[in-house]
Amino acid sequence: MHSAPPLSLPRMATSFTISRCSASACQRAVVFLSRTQRCHSFSPRTAKFRFLKLNHLTRNCSSSPKAPFIVADDEKYGNKQVISITPRLYDYILGNVREPQILRQLREETANMRGSQMQVSPDQAQLLAMLVQILGAERCIELGVYTGYSSLAIALALPESGCLVACERDARSLEVAKKYYALAGVSDKIIVKHGLAADALKSMILNGEACSYDFAFVDAEKKMNQEYFELLLQLVRVGGVIVIDNVLWHGKVADPLVNDAKTVSIRNFNRSLMEDNRVSISMMLKMLASETCL
Repeated sequence: MHSAPPLSLPRMATSFTISRCSASACQRAVVFLSRTQRCHSFSPRTAKFRFLKLNHLTRNCSSSPKAPFIVADDEKYGNKQVISITPRLYDYILGNVREPQILRQLREETANMRGSQMQVSPDQAQLLAMLVQILGAERCIELGVYTGYSSLAIALALPESGCLVACERDARSLEVAKKYYALAGVSDKIIVKHGLAADALKSMILNGEACSYDFAFVDAEKKMNQEYFELLLQLVRVGGVIVIDNVLWHGKVADPLVNDAKTVSIRNFNRSLMEDNRVSISMMLKMLASETCL
C-alpha cells in the first residue's frame, strides 16, 4: 500500500473559495454549522449555534462563454451583482483544485458507474477537507459514502490519529470505497458502517459517543435530513461543524410549483433551520458567486 499526497493548506493564511456548477446542471449544496454552546443543552432558548449554508442554484447555468450578471430584485440589496458559472468558468475552477492522484483515480472509476452524479465534485471535496483542517478535526462522521470520494478526501485531511465513521447502505459502492481507502493508506482511519445512517447514529449515541465528534458531512436520504440533524446535534461537540448537502435541491425548493415529497421535505427542513432558535444562520451562494477570504 502507498499513501496518496496529503491535502494541504498554507499555515499562515487560508484561501476559502466557494463556487460550483457543472455543464449539465448545478447540483450540490451544503449546510455548515458551528456550535457555540454546551453540547448537552438542546433547549431552543439556551443552545446557540452558527450556521452557514452553501447553496447551489440551477438558474442561469448558461453554456455561453460569457458569464451573465444576476442582480437581486430588491434594490435594498444595493444592486449586488453575482456571476453565473459557465462551463468555461467551472473548468477554470476545477483547474485550480488540488486533487491528489488517488482521488482522481477514484473519480474516474466512479464516472463509469451507475449513479455517478452522486459523487461530490473535486472542488467540494477540497472544501470539505479544508473545513476539517481549519477545525483541527480528529473525529468525523459521514452519512452517505457512495464510492468514497468525499470520505477519502476527509480521511486524507485527518491527522494520523484521526477517525472517520463512514455510513453507507449500498454494499456494492462500499466495496469500491474500501478499495480506495486501502490504496490511499487510510483504512485504519475509517470505520465503515454498512446499513441505515439513522440506525448507526442511534447506536453511536447509545454507545456513549455523544459530544465526541468534531465534524459531520450528510449526503444521504434527503427526507431524513431533520432526523439526521437532530441525532448529529447529540454527537458533534461544542464548536463542531455539520455540513448538509443538497439544501437547494437543484433549485426546486424555490419553485412553488414543485411539490414532490423529497423537495417538500428539504424545503421544510430549511424552514425549520430558519426558525430554530438553537442556531444562527448565514447563507452563502455556492453556485452563483465565488468568495475568497484570505
